Amino acid sequence: MRTARLQASDSLREFAADVRHYFTLRPRQLPSRYFYDDLGSTLFEAICRLPWYPIARAETRLLKAHGGTILSRCAPLTGLVELGSGSGEKLATLLKSHRAGIAPLHVHLIDVSAAALDAAGRLLDESGAVRVTAHEASYENGLEALSRAPRPPGRLLALFLGSNLGNFDPPGSAEILRRIRAALSPGDAFLLGADLVKPEREMLLAYDDPLGVTAAFNRNLIVRINRELGGDFDLAAFSHRATWNSGASRMEMHLISSRRQRVRIARCGLDVVLEEDEPIWTESSYKFDPPGILRILEQAGFRRVAQWIDREAPFALTLVEAL
Repeated sequence: MRTARLQASDSLREFAADVRHYFTLRPRQLPSRYFYDDLGSTLFEAICRLPWYPIARAETRLLKAHGGTILSRCAPLTGLVELGSGSGEKLATLLKSHRAGIAPLHVHLIDVSAAALDAAGRLLDESGAVRVTAHEASYENGLEALSRAPRPPGRLLALFLGSNLGNFDPPGSAEILRRIRAALSPGDAFLLGADLVKPEREMLLAYDDPLGVTAAFNRNLIVRINRELGGDFDLAAFSHRATWNSGASRMEMHLISSRRQRVRIARCGLDVVLEEDEPIWTESSYKFDPPGILRILEQAGFRRVAQWIDREAPFALTLVEAL
């Protein structure tokens, strides 16, 4: 596996700049993409195995049931790119439908977590049916690198799974879909996984599980700030809160300050006073309906090929083609 990485200093400067910017907004915020350091990625993989978080299992069922159809509709396929690859298990599930004896596919993995990329690379390398290039980068930087890379004849399939699109607000989701479309050529394919609206109680359990794994995942964001940016957050002074915002169709996660406190983030040159019960908004996870998914994809420059829905834990896989 070949790995292209951002310079660590550039990544750290971007992290510091984002924390400085978002922490001065009202309400205070922290970008959810920074959840995924090595520990955060490990915690998220644990979340995906919890009985109260059905997203990964629903998506895997769809990939197992329809993987052969997905790949056949993308023929002649010579390459894949996955944004937010995580451990690589979902892509490996899809590739089990890849016919043996044909040319290996060139797979590009884009993720901010080095540990996730290493795990995915090892898993996919074992198949022998792919050549893997890992990009330790944001989605935007990884897509830019992909657009500059030479590519063989044939079609490319881009994947954005796990309902990662739901972490973007509507303008942000429109923008990332436009960026994905810009990195593709006409006729290339795009597979999007998106979580659908469920009963509120089920969604609350998914984002505030009884074992507290999601709470640890949320708190790890301030652990990372302490470690990498010289913060002095008191981990014990924050609680985890998950709420359903029905008007915006999104789950929200917050860290709640349990007392009035002053926090210093040295690398950002930032001193902040947090009041008792003041929230820091750490994640939004938008939930969709099937027609809405198709609408935003069409607006980004794609046309529908097929859509599959898991009824057990409502989730949609949508396959489209770049215009």
